[in-house]
Amino acid sequence: MRFIKLLLGDMRFQIKYGFYFLYVTFSVVYIMLLLFFPEAWREKAASVMIYSDPAALGLFFMGAIVLLEKSERVLNALAVSPVTTIEYILSKVLSLAVISVLVSLVLAVVADSNNIPMLLLSVALTSGIFTLLGLIVATRISSLNGYLMATVPVEIICFVPPLIYLFYPADILRFYPLSSSMALITGSTHGAGYDIAILALVFTLLLVLAYGSTEKMWKRLGGVKL
Repeated sequence: MRFIKLLLGDMRFQIKYGFYFLYVTFSVVYIMLLLFFPEAWREKAASVMIYSDPAALGLFFMGAIVLLEKSERVLNALAVSPVTTIEYILSKVLSLAVISVLVSLVLAVVADSNNIPMLLLSVALTSGIFTLLGLIVATRISSLNGYLMATVPVEIICFVPPLIYLFYPADILRFYPLSSSMALITGSTHGAGYDIAILALVFTLLLVLAYGSTEKMWKRLGGVKL
């Protein structure tokens, strides 16, 4: 029950600060762009759009979320509350994944993508990975400019190889972890078990790192858990 209330609180926070309105607007723009493309290009165009935006929104916005929570003393209250670190992290992951999956579903339907259930599973896992990356960076910064600068190398590492793999599927890029995400987003079922396992492993490793980073942040706020 406590976790459900925390999750709903995060979703209300995102609605209050316009996340849902923003992505409704983005969805309309993306749909217009997809309809503009020739039908043969739409699936790959949708894959690029889904991977580079709704799936990655946690990386883009986690800095702003954490800084807003700091400025409104939300983190101070949570740090001394019964809420656990893992509940805080998973609430962020799930609340942002809801937006990612809904927007991706709309784009996938418009583009008539293959294997939409597999695509949505990939988006959910990828969204979690990007949200955790964003949280790890956000716990270490004190300004939005600092966050934007810190995420530039992360974005290059996370976006460039999978996007190259989409258009030039070289064997060496197939073993890059986030190429698994791109493969599933395109609806590929070849090696799907391997791809899901790789994404789940990356998610788990980042969850451990995010847990440590968040614990340190809460202790700096005076929220030592006894």
